[in-house]
Amino acid sequence: MASLCYNKGCGQRFDPEQNAKDSCLYHPGIPIFHDALKGWSCCKKRTTDFSEFLSIKGCTKGFHSKEKPPEPFSQEETSDKLKAKPVEELIIQGPKSAEKMQRERPSSDEPRQLLPIKVSRSLEQALEKLNLSSKDEAPEGREAAAQVRAGTTCKNTACKVIYQGPDSNTEVCTFHPGVPVFHEGMKYWSCCGVKTTDFSTFLEQPGCSSGRHCWTGKGDKKAVSCRHDWHQTSSQVVVTVYTKNPLPTLSSVKANRTVLEVHVIFEGNKIFQAELDLWGVIKIEKSFVSMVPTKVEITLCKDSPGSWARLELPQSTSR
Repeated sequence: MASLCYNKGCGQRFDPEQNAKDSCLYHPGIPIFHDALKGWSCCKKRTTDFSEFLSIKGCTKGFHSKEKPPEPFSQEETSDKLKAKPVEELIIQGPKSAEKMQRERPSSDEPRQLLPIKVSRSLEQALEKLNLSSKDEAPEGREAAAQVRAGTTCKNTACKVIYQGPDSNTEVCTFHPGVPVFHEGMKYWSCCGVKTTDFSTFLEQPGCSSGRHCWTGKGDKKAVSCRHDWHQTSSQVVVTVYTKNPLPTLSSVKANRTVLEVHVIFEGNKIFQAELDLWGVIKIEKSFVSMVPTKVEITLCKDSPGSWARLELPQSTSR
């Protein structure tokens, strides 16, 4: 005669003579009702619907049992049993709020590091041709140098030496090879990064490089707005600046974990500058710059995989 199984979650009838150790699928734990969730202490599944709770399949195999369960535990006994056998619960962390991301964001004032530049062979060949062209124009430059008048001030930035005669050409010139940067009230040179808020102090900063005086100059660099865009993968952001024959020796790209500073000089004595407060955080040690005759590609490694909503924060500036 078939007997009724009293194991929780089973409720089937069984033949005692064919009762094997894996005949029954049941819940060895106790029911748990907490914050509108219902489930069993022996497994992790939870539901808010009572009917679904009753239909949760057992999590343990064993023999059918025809013995009726004991009387329900009191609240105190139930609490003690739960303490004796803790249940591992799955906790899924949702996305971070904008406020939390802002609190955890590294400071934009962290020191900026130069990113390594990889120059393609095609760009090297193009620059070689440009050097040949400049050598052809050299006699013109020497002729112009010979016509320098006494009292002419050196054209190198931050150098205030005045031409007194041929002997002035033997003096060492101390100057700034970079360009002035004005960002969020701070003033500094891109070549050395000594910052100040006072404009007079900025103008009086001594040069950071040594070289020859330039009495005639090569003409002012023309600041231009280049076409630039960006794309991303789950692990990288690539910023592309479209220029003609960028000059690696005169250009620089600096970054800290949240700021990108671009300073690109290219053919025609033109200059493109941009300073971007990045949307996310990057790994500087895995970021780099690639230069080819038609563009500059800046590859930034994301600190954590994911998608950026945009490249930069609203307050970023480009020149």
